Amino acid sequence: MTTRPLHEILDILDELAPLAYAEDFDNVGLLVGNQNQNITGILVTHDALENVVTEAVDKKCNLIVCFHPIIFSGLKKLTGKTYVERAVIKAIKNDIAIYAVHTALDNMPDGVSHTMCEALGLSNTKVLIPKKNQLQKLVTYVPAAHKENLLSHVYAAGAGHIGKYKDCSFSLSGNGTYTPLTGAQPHSGSVGQASLEPEEQIHLILGKHKQSAVLKALFTHHPYEEVSYEITNLENENQHLGLGMIGELDKEQDEQAFLNHIKSVFKTGGVRHSALLGKKIKKVAVLGGSGAFAIAAAKAQGADVYITADLKYHDYYQAENKILLADVGHFESERFTKSHIARYLTKKLTNFAVILSSKNTNPINYS
Repeated sequence: MTTRPLHEILDILDELAPLAYAEDFDNVGLLVGNQNQNITGILVTHDALENVVTEAVDKKCNLIVCFHPIIFSGLKKLTGKTYVERAVIKAIKNDIAIYAVHTALDNMPDGVSHTMCEALGLSNTKVLIPKKNQLQKLVTYVPAAHKENLLSHVYAAGAGHIGKYKDCSFSLSGNGTYTPLTGAQPHSGSVGQASLEPEEQIHLILGKHKQSAVLKALFTHHPYEEVSYEITNLENENQHLGLGMIGELDKEQDEQAFLNHIKSVFKTGGVRHSALLGKKIKKVAVLGGSGAFAIAAAKAQGADVYITADLKYHDYYQAENKILLADVGHFESERFTKSHIARYLTKKLTNFAVILSSKNTNPINYS
């Protein structure tokens, strides 16, 4: 039987949905289990309910990767009285680990909202609400002869990646001065003597979650014994990271025809929507899960329709005859997510059991 250490799989999952990008209120990552245990198989599901844990046992999968975290607000007791406690108890008894991605995947450019765009055939897509305070700038200084080698390693660690471009940096030439003290082992120059070294000042952008890896590469491959560097947190919006997406249909559609279309695409028992406006649908905004908070953003970006879930009575008033609001249901809006996760893991973990759960965990029914 092929096994993989859990910590190795956790690294792969963090590439798909970096935990650093999850919303502050969320509870993502490893919820149950020991990162040092060996994994025999992975069951991918939307919700890690008790019947899903049973399915994992039956299919010899000792890791469940779920979208929604089964433990969200914390547990004070494990008595089996609630569906959450029962699922967790069964997982622990059977030595099954549980890992949740939730808003970490929501915020990724190829995450939940992207799968909605794919299903709808949208083009020219972009993030609806770009995420702030997730970028950093690294500045360091290196002898000119070592610049390219150092850059190649910090690029590989994740620095210098901006949108659809990689290996991005800016450099300035100058001179560095220093006097090595007793016990120092300088790259050039002698202890007690002032030295001047032609250097390159290098500027790079990186995501916050890449800082540790980038600094490790910097310290490992820089020729100096003591590395001079600075990191600045940027207030810039990351245009390629955030919640929701907006794009365009290839051909505009009548409102009612489009509502019928999304009912079919998301396989929902009904679409709750605001008043029809008598105009064509071309520009479409989407956000998987509870998305009332993004109505203003969809309107501001000129969307003809905003597709999301969990809209309340008063949320529909925010349409104000400017946009068509369409609620397709929470599970339905995220229905493509578990297949997306399973495809990713199958690609990354060749010759390893990655199984899509057969359980329908949608708690809402239609009559």
